[in-house]
Amino acid sequence: MSEGPYKLSKGWRWVRLGEICDKPQYGYTQSASQDPIGPKFLRITDITSGVIDWDSVPYCHADRHVLEKYRLTKGDLLFARSGSVGSTILIRESPPYDAIFASYLIRVRINQYIALPEFIEIFTKSPFGQAQLIPQGAAQKNINAKRIQQLLIPLPPLEEQRRIVARIEELMSRVREARRLQEETLKDADRLWQSVLAEVFPKPNSLLPSGWRWVRLGEVCETTNGGTPSRKKPEYFGGNIPWVKSGELNDSIIVDTEEKITELGLKNSNAKLFPKGTLLIAMYGATVGKLGILGCSAATNQAICALFPNKSTLDKMFLFYFFLFKRKELMAQSFGGAQPNISQTVIRKTEIPLPPLSEQRRIVAYLDELQAKITALKKYQQQTTAELNLLEQATLDKAFRGEL
Repeated sequence: MSEGPYKLSKGWRWVRLGEICDKPQYGYTQSASQDPIGPKFLRITDITSGVIDWDSVPYCHADRHVLEKYRLTKGDLLFARSGSVGSTILIRESPPYDAIFASYLIRVRINQYIALPEFIEIFTKSPFGQAQLIPQGAAQKNINAKRIQQLLIPLPPLEEQRRIVARIEELMSRVREARRLQEETLKDADRLWQSVLAEVFPKPNSLLPSGWRWVRLGEVCETTNGGTPSRKKPEYFGGNIPWVKSGELNDSIIVDTEEKITELGLKNSNAKLFPKGTLLIAMYGATVGKLGILGCSAATNQAICALFPNKSTLDKMFLFYFFLFKRKELMAQSFGGAQPNISQTVIRKTEIPLPPLSEQRRIVAYLDELQAKITALKKYQQQTTAELNLLEQATLDKAFRGEL
């Protein structure tokens, strides 16, 4: 009998997982195949949020001997030893196909006369279980059979295990439903936002409201891009001038940057110092169409286009919201093969529906208000998610201290 870190309730005892299971077994080493030959071949990547879609799991060209040795069945508990290290999944029902498991999974079969597989799986997700499974401070986190066997578990009688499993699964069901409703709410908010933008900004060549007109952006807005000082000159970097890279554009205000350049770097490159309030749009790579507004004076690299609308004709925030709406179309217009790109020419030729300035400002005020509400909703949802996570972890901790 093993001694644990805290006193257990009456009838409970400390055990090592190795005392109540068969020897942990590493999975089969083989390449997966999409050819429907042989058993299904379960890999870590086939497990999404604790769920297995057996229809999408690939196959493995394995003979009957391999199948019998690695066959998955109801009650098997699988540990990930790479990727999501320490995560576990229980095979709750026998797979609908012959199935085996891959080498980055470790299988444990519990002695069900002593412990419920469901109880052990839940324990591995508890704070105490995870603290034992995931190595602390290691450069490369991984687990092995020995670590799994040494897992220290507070084990109550079987009847108490059943009660705990039932309570925890009821709670988890409610948590999952709460999270599902959160996701649906956020999707609804995003759909509402997109539909409002579509109402505000008519499609090209469509009939415009009275007083509106179609213009090319270059007619009402100046554009330019930045530059990158030579990396071979260390004296060009480490100064006090913020220098924005396209990956730092996130449709929000930019108040600081990862890198800063010196006055010397600014003078000896194509970089330009843009004033606070400048509207930016990314032209290259995975961030094409992403926007930013400078919250301080800053330079940018060449992958960013700075926009300077004619203040008497075009409101900067109206343009900001227009490009939010236009992003998918700009992505479709991008070129360059592996890396999507747009150019200043594409940006300047973009047609924009232009209402009178007073109407632009009225639209901006409405969109600002709606966006603030959606942002507040998302912040609330993040807080609620954090609270759900804390509730889940606190409940698991109490369960395995006999305090549920």
